[in-house]
Amino acid sequence: MSGLLALLDDVAGIAKVAAASVDDVAAAAGKAGAKTAGVIIDDAAVTPKYLQGFAPARELPIIWRITRGSLFNKLILLLPVAMLLANFAPWAITPLLMLGGAYLCFEGAEKIFHVLFPHASHAIDEDMSVKDPGHLEEEKIKGAIKTDFILSAEIMTISLAAIEAPNVWMQAATLAVVAIGVTLAVYGSVALIVKMDDVGLYLAENARTGLGRGLGRGLVKFMPVLMKILSVVGTAAMLWVGGSIIIHGLEVLGFGWLGHHIHDWAYAAGHAVPEGWMGFAEWSAKAAMDGVFGVVMGLLLIPLATKVIMPAFAAVSGKKASH
Repeated sequence: MSGLLALLDDVAGIAKVAAASVDDVAAAAGKAGAKTAGVIIDDAAVTPKYLQGFAPARELPIIWRITRGSLFNKLILLLPVAMLLANFAPWAITPLLMLGGAYLCFEGAEKIFHVLFPHASHAIDEDMSVKDPGHLEEEKIKGAIKTDFILSAEIMTISLAAIEAPNVWMQAATLAVVAIGVTLAVYGSVALIVKMDDVGLYLAENARTGLGRGLGRGLVKFMPVLMKILSVVGTAAMLWVGGSIIIHGLEVLGFGWLGHHIHDWAYAAGHAVPEGWMGFAEWSAKAAMDGVFGVVMGLLLIPLATKVIMPAFAAVSGKKASH
């Protein structure tokens, strides 16, 4: 009996340790997830633009496929790499993040350039023709998952830096919880956004009160405007995040001149407004300057990407440069 009681006591002790570990993982995940709030908002703003032009019946299946791709990015590709880099090659994290930031700057600046100087490409128009909606859907999903990979890498890296774990297993478990939680939050929000027009249509046709029908018509009219706003916000977010990644990376590598000046200018902007608005003004000024740097960097990268990198990749892969 004493042996059985001792065994039960040991089991109870193990259960307490396990429960404490779960609590520690949850607490660390919450803290790390809060650090990534800015990038999460960016991710949620970028994704809806990939769903424009599709039939309502295809929206949720596309979101689900992008969600699976995002989980694959975070849990299968990025989590093991993040753990390996953090424990064996921490020096490589900053250059890789800067490369991802450069991609975001290029993509955002290319969209602005296309708006200011519309340019058509027969190859791209043919490749993205709605004559083949299945192919268009596949290309849109690939593009969304590709952009998600860059943002996911930033989320995972920020989270990894914020995690205070006693061992590598706790660190990995916490990072996995953050990855799953962030992905569900982002794409759950995206699903709500893109289906609100369907909700509005249902209310407009089936609501029992005039107020309900009016609300439904308002939603139907407002959602196209919201999608355009999100498209603009998504582009701005890519430039802001990409620019800030590169500027911070330069500081880490010992080239902090620009980052220090942006900090000083943002600090001055914060102290030029009433005290209650200081924090917001300082953050806004820094985000705006990071975004301007992202635009400049992206515009410089456009000729490099289109004239050098893409043709070189096409020559190696055998695909057309436009693809």
